[in-house]
Amino acid sequence: MSNELLLMDDVPNLGKAGEVVKVKPGYARNFLLPQGLAAPVTQASLRKLEKLRAAREAVLKQQRAEAQDKATRMKNISVTIRAKTIDNLTDPGAHLYGSVTAQDIADCITSQGVTVDKAQILLNDHIKVLGDFDIVIKFHADVQPKIKVWVVAE
Repeated sequence: MSNELLLMDDVPNLGKAGEVVKVKPGYARNFLLPQGLAAPVTQASLRKLEKLRAAREAVLKQQRAEAQDKATRMKNISVTIRAKTIDNLTDPGAHLYGSVTAQDIADCITSQGVTVDKAQILLNDHIKVLGDFDIVIKFHADVQPKIKVWVVAE
């Protein structure tokens, strides 16, 4: 026994907004319907979905424009981070005493006038050696500028 529902929003591991899905009654009754993530398949819910979709598209368009503006301003920013090294070595590849994190990079960029959150900086692992690194910043799914980060000895 299952219920057919129209998803009003994206639900992980279930579907995207606008899809008709079959779920168990308890999941629909206890989670999807109270959270407003889904609605019974009716003409009224289809009209409501279209209104929500139009509003979401307007918001996404504005967010993309803001992200594109930030990416344009990022072209003029250079990031140099000074860090202590083990045994005071200055050659590239020397190991750092500690590491350079996404928060350090975000603070450096923010101090230059572009607000960046550490979660937007795509860093596989902390930087633990001297050198230059290409770092991707994800402002939006379509806007991901790269910046060069230099880590130099203090």
